[in-house]
This record gives sequence, structure tokens and C-alpha cells, in this order.
Amino acid sequence: MAAAAPSSVKIARRGLMLVISSPSGAGKSTIARTLMDRDQQIGLSVSVTTRQRRQSEIEGVHYHFVSQREFERLRDSDSLLEWAQVHGNYYGTPREAVEIAMGEGRDMLFDIDWQGAQQLQEKMSADVVSIFILPPTMAELQSRLHRRAEDTEEVIQTRLNNSRAEIAHWREYDYVIVNDDLNSAFDAVQSIVKAERLRRDRRHGLFDFVEGLIA
Repeated sequence: MAAAAPSSVKIARRGLMLVISSPSGAGKSTIARTLMDRDQQIGLSVSVTTRQRRQSEIEGVHYHFVSQREFERLRDSDSLLEWAQVHGNYYGTPREAVEIAMGEGRDMLFDIDWQGAQQLQEKMSADVVSIFILPPTMAELQSRLHRRAEDTEEVIQTRLNNSRAEIAHWREYDYVIVNDDLNSAFDAVQSIVKAERLRRDRRHGLFDFVEGLIA
């Protein structure tokens, strides 16, 4: 049987807020990058952070690196959708770019922790699709952090010590994926995105489309 041709019917929809969280080293950033590489409808919500930039990171691509004083100005002026203190550093999501993108029907991806996910759920629950990525074992999580070779041993131990508290929030997410195989975990995330885009309440263009069908 021949493969079905892509649908030419375009139905307007509101973009979704795709939240992917995990303890450090469980794979959320790799999954997020792969998803954006393969899906042009998804843009990354670039967070602001007071953390020092790693050698592999690019300003404005991975994060906006700011001083603590600038971060506090953004937070206090309600310019952030969410913010959190993680491993001694501050992270936050700028509001304006996200609201513009979603209004235009584009999806925004959030690579954030459980604290940020909670705040987004409180402010914009109808728009949020949340996914938590679990490691297969704690030993594998530690091994991945060492293989990454981007943090000091002290930072790695801090991340490991915090990981159990982070994992304890898995019940707060819509979907939970165990990343024992990166390709399988990515396929699961991709399937979630496809299904959530087809939800009736996200596709405001259906009203006009159906009226046209039955007119």
C-alpha cells in the first residue's frame, strides 16, 4: 500500500508549551536538541541564567547569561513566566517571546526543572504539555555526568545529591519516559507532541473548518 500523502488542509491552532524535565544527565537536553533539529514547528524558549557559561555554550542559543542584578530586575518586573534557583544559580523564562510565538501557532520547548514546570502549570495550564525523563539507574546517571566532562567533580556530586529530590516530582508531569535507549525515548517524545497538536481544544481553526464542511 502506498504511503498517504501529507494533508494539505491547514487548521489554525494555538502553540503548545512543551516542558521537558529530568535530573542532570538523564537526557532531556539531548532529546530537546534532536526534537528541534527534526521539527521546524518547535522553537526553544531560551532561558536567562546567572550560571557561568560552559565552553560548549553560545550566548543567546543555549542561554542568555546575565548578572544576578539583571536577573532580579527581570523577575521583579514580571518579565519572566517562571524562575527558579537550581544548584546555586538562577534560571528564568522570558515572557514576551513565548507569548508571541504561541499566538502565531508555533510550539515552544522548555528545558527546565520541576520548579519552573510548576510555575508554568499555575499560570498557563491549558497550554502546557509536561514530560519527565528518568534514568534507567542511578549508576548510569552518574556515569553520564562523568562522560559529559563539562563539570567539576564537586558540581557532579551536587547534581547527584539533588537528583533524588528532583525525581520525587515525577508524578506532577503528564508523561514519564525512562531513557534507557535514547532513540526509543526520543520516539516516545515525538509521538506525544504529534498527539497533543491534534487535541480539539488547541485547534481554534476547527470552528471555521467544520462550519465550512456542513454549510
